[in-house]
Amino acid sequence: MSRTVLITGNSSGLGHGLTEVYLDKGWEVYGVSRRGCTDLPGKLKDIRCDLTDYEAVPLALETLLMGIGHLDVVILNAGILGKMQDMADSSLADIQQVMDANVWSNKVLLDWLLKSGIRIDQIVLISSGAAINGNRGWGAYALSKATLNMLTQLYAHEFPHTHLAALAPGLVDTAMQDVLCDPAQVDEHQFPSVAKLRAARETPAMPKPRDAGQLIADAIPGLKQLPSGSFADIRTLGQN
Repeated sequence: MSRTVLITGNSSGLGHGLTEVYLDKGWEVYGVSRRGCTDLPGKLKDIRCDLTDYEAVPLALETLLMGIGHLDVVILNAGILGKMQDMADSSLADIQQVMDANVWSNKVLLDWLLKSGIRIDQIVLISSGAAINGNRGWGAYALSKATLNMLTQLYAHEFPHTHLAALAPGLVDTAMQDVLCDPAQVDEHQFPSVAKLRAARETPAMPKPRDAGQLIADAIPGLKQLPSGSFADIRTLGQN
């Protein structure tokens, strides 16, 4: 039987790279994204859905996964950066928008998966080093990823037969970097942490989505060595 993976946010960026990798491995890939992913050959079944439209998510998943009794891996990847700005300048509406996309949409997904009866071996939620770094300017994004880590830890108790992990993928050259590396959009003097990103771009320290997807796909089986609910950073996995 073919191995199966569900990937959210697979129309672009890291999600698209992960989709490429798993299709190349011969897996059956089920994708959910706002724009859809129709440019890749292979065993891909895809559905369009805005994951912050919480009422639409269950129907989309029921349609996409109809008849599926087992998923080897679920990768909850979809998310947004939000505005780079000081916390004092961040409105509650700005923060809520990022939390809706990066946290609460994943709660809706996890709740559906928990009740679906589908047997799932692993669930990986894509987190970020921002969840623990607390660098200036990353406010809403950092809050959302820190909350996502705790969400993972809490749901690990409720998925007793599934291994959950929150995984920071390291630096990945996606559209997010177009914003962060643009001096016209983000002031490096105000937000010094972006200097590291700008220095890493176009170097091996910031792989393209396809290469980053390969690193993540290779790392996922090893996450089972960690307690379910753990947070891990791909850059430090395997280090003592």
